[in-house]
Amino acid sequence: MAQKITKPATPVKTATTRSSAVKSDAPVHFIFDKGNYRLLIISAVVVAFGFILMAGTTDIYSTTKIVIAPLVVLGGFALGFVAIFKKPEAKA
Repeated sequence: MAQKITKPATPVKTATTRSSAVKSDAPVHFIFDKGNYRLLIISAVVVAFGFILMAGTTDIYSTTKIVIAPLVVLGGFALGFVAIFKKPEAKA
């Protein structure tokens, strides 16, 4: 059976309008500060360097590919976690 399409009884109002917009002069507080972003970029570079080390030479069983490169990648990920969880410095 086909369903009937009914119109709403009252017009639908949107939640925000120009007159009800809240204007605030308070400064915007971001979750991360410059130090967090700097650490995050450094961690991405360290992870990329670890993957470059893994690509390395044609020797599959080299110590660089098996031991050092994975540790560098894990260190980069750990630095990324530190960058995310580091609290921004309080400004007076």
